[in-house]
Amino acid sequence: MHMVMAVLGVAVLGGLLGLDRTAAGQFMVSQPIVAGPLTGWLLGDASAGFVIGGVLELIWLLDVPVGSFVPANATVGAVSATGIAVLGMPGGATLPVIGFSLLLTAAIGPLTIGADSLVRTGNSKLIEKAAASTVGDRARAISRAHLSGLVVFFLKSFILCAVIVPAGVAAVLLLFDRLPGTVHRALALFVKLLPIVGAALVARKLSMKEFDRFVLMGFVIAAVFGLLIPVPSLIVLLFVVTAGWIGAKYSEHRA
Repeated sequence: MHMVMAVLGVAVLGGLLGLDRTAAGQFMVSQPIVAGPLTGWLLGDASAGFVIGGVLELIWLLDVPVGSFVPANATVGAVSATGIAVLGMPGGATLPVIGFSLLLTAAIGPLTIGADSLVRTGNSKLIEKAAASTVGDRARAISRAHLSGLVVFFLKSFILCAVIVPAGVAAVLLLFDRLPGTVHRALALFVKLLPIVGAALVARKLSMKEFDRFVLMGFVIAAVFGLLIPVPSLIVLLFVVTAGWIGAKYSEHRA
């Protein structure tokens, strides 16, 4: 019963935060850096939410749902990943289980894009129907259409979280502990290096065309060395950043 209530609470929070993306408010509480810690706080492990929210914020920072562009729903991703990590390991979400949760929720990107597109299409029909009503009833019809649209947006995020979180928790309970220690260490390193990948993605979207390529190369090399040779994570991060900086400078010099 506790698990059911926790999943329901996460789904309700996901639905409310999802409204902030485009439907109402837009106070930025739907951003992963806020949505992740809020979900973790609700479940009693805010630190896991900070890690997940911070990583996803870097990755999805510049993918904004403006105009007809429909990006992956980072809010649902942050809420779901945090819920899976915390509920899947009640004693405290470790870096390996956080990495496992992030990988699970990464696969739902196309699902969230499809759900957002479907809801947008349905809501556009609501306003068309309201506009076609008689002049006397038009104002009330438009108000009902707006309220109905808010309900639909809430239910979209609510249902996604209500389905993804328990499925992810089941995957953690049934599969994660059976993975070998090498995979657990790789998942921990994956989480530590994801911020560098996020920074590279931001650099790329800001037209910094050289730095991100070499950062990604450094990421791959560091990941391999981190698995083969046990070294402190700080050294791995410094290696990645240095590789990106040297590569960018070398490319600029050649140009």
